[in-house]
Amino acid sequence: MSNPKTAAPAEAAKPSHFIRQAIEHDLEKGSYASRRWGGGPGDGPHHQAGAPDPAKIRTRFPPEPNGYLHIGHAKSIWLNFSLAQDYGGVCHLRFDDTNPEKEEQEYVDSIREMVHWLGWSHAFADNPAQPGVPQPHEYFASDDFDFMYRAAEYLIEAGHAYVDEQTPEQMRAGRGDFGTPGTDSPFRARPPAENLARFREMRAGQHPDGAMVLRARIDMASPNINLRDPTLYRIRRATHHRTGDTWCIYPMYTYAHPIEDALEQITHSICTLEFEDQRPFYDWLLERLTEGGLLVAPPPRQYEFARLNVGHVITSKRKLRQLVEERHVSGWDDPRMPTLAGLRRRGYTPEALRLFAERSGVTKTSNAWTDYAALDAALRETLDPHAPRAMAVLEPVKLVIENWAEVFGSDAHLEPCHAPVHPHHPELGQRPFMLGKEVWIERSDYEETPPKGFFRLFPGNKVRLKYGYVIECLGATKDEAGRASVVRANLIKDTKSGTPGADSVKVKGVITWVGVADGVSATVNLYDRLFTEEQPDAGGRDFLSVLNPHSLQTVQAVVEPSLATAQPEDRFQFERHGFFVADRREHQAGAKLVFNRIAGLKDSWGK
Repeated sequence: MSNPKTAAPAEAAKPSHFIRQAIEHDLEKGSYASRRWGGGPGDGPHHQAGAPDPAKIRTRFPPEPNGYLHIGHAKSIWLNFSLAQDYGGVCHLRFDDTNPEKEEQEYVDSIREMVHWLGWSHAFADNPAQPGVPQPHEYFASDDFDFMYRAAEYLIEAGHAYVDEQTPEQMRAGRGDFGTPGTDSPFRARPPAENLARFREMRAGQHPDGAMVLRARIDMASPNINLRDPTLYRIRRATHHRTGDTWCIYPMYTYAHPIEDALEQITHSICTLEFEDQRPFYDWLLERLTEGGLLVAPPPRQYEFARLNVGHVITSKRKLRQLVEERHVSGWDDPRMPTLAGLRRRGYTPEALRLFAERSGVTKTSNAWTDYAALDAALRETLDPHAPRAMAVLEPVKLVIENWAEVFGSDAHLEPCHAPVHPHHPELGQRPFMLGKEVWIERSDYEETPPKGFFRLFPGNKVRLKYGYVIECLGATKDEAGRASVVRANLIKDTKSGTPGADSVKVKGVITWVGVADGVSATVNLYDRLFTEEQPDAGGRDFLSVLNPHSLQTVQAVVEPSLATAQPEDRFQFERHGFFVADRREHQAGAKLVFNRIAGLKDSWGK
């Protein structure tokens, strides 16, 4: 898969938005031109001892490794990495692993894999092929637990933090609400020396979980509840997936996040809109640590954009986990899931996801929803120019050509046919297949009594077998249920596609087919949206109540012989049916063939 940096050279001008404008303003003013880079995350002295930062800007994608990335993360990945790329900067992949109870190495590995798959190859060191060119880097918040603890001790000593021994219920009540100011904790006025002693007792494991927390001392009357002495550290005896049992106290995300940005010399900290109310605390904390000489100016600045809301999708990790654990889906990579692993297995391409993210825009509008059809449209646009074509019959019924031996001299004769691998790329060659006395056609292509506008097979009507001959339908043999079990027809001589007589018989209908002689059996999964409602959990609704009962239909199909050698993740356009991918988990080339429908040739949802 090509990297965005090596994509088509003549790219259209990037659409502007408020974050681009902020970056361009900072570059013009030289807001971060004096920064230095110590070669990796570090405190103020570490960076001051380094060389001038070769990156004009630094952004970061900072997922918590407590689940699989989903479609909303694709936008954040695209935004942070593409902005760094466009402005001569670096984007860090940072794992915000400050919550040991929910984080696992499995999620770290999956996040790393998905970022790479999307086309942003995050190197672990500078690229030796391009010396001097800044490259993305990978970092873990847990590597800086020591600094975070040191910063907390500084805040205590400077009178900016205190240990609160109230119960969680007491602290909640004391915080007030939007109409009522908070009330001071009885521990708020305790001297720094006593707070420092208690905090070190917390670190030493001398108190049980939940017995006390470290809080910032800011303003209990602030109209922004996030500034009413937020919690910085809590006691939590849990084994961390990287640091083991070294720590029994862990920093809160809102405390660790701005510190990590500063240690990594991030210039533009881009996050979703729900963090807008946290920005004052973000700025307060960095100002205090810069005053104390732990960090260097200028600090990072936070910018918030509206998260990607996609219709018929949920992105809550808790609810996605529920779908997996209760077996409503087959796993995190179930092709109906909005996880990037699921979208990949479904067959969506990195190019389509990047295009979809770009087209969704970067705004401050918090209630905007994007139609799922826009994702399929991006898929079609990026895949149609390249996807090889193939014929497949998804609901096979046999068609027997009664006069075959009369035309070709033997019922065993096989007539070679061919079609282009891609109609707009003749250089890709032809795909061969055989037409014989018996072929498979779609059951829906025959009607004994045709409805108005039906131009396919019915008694007396002529159609073309695509890339083959014109045939005339004679009728069908029915099974006990009254359905056609064998359709019968006669072949009209000298009408083969590509020959001088091809147009001698005019027909309105053309149908796809697969020869019985060389067709290959395949399992085809027909996926659709997982939920019937655009906003499955709107208004507190039980999202399980609107699961789409038809989100997966599995059929036993017959496909043309060119697909027998398909490799996992090979994508095709099945003529008339849509775009399909060889399943990356189940598909075994030449043996067990499993294809997943990615999207139809056009949007038909709800029509």
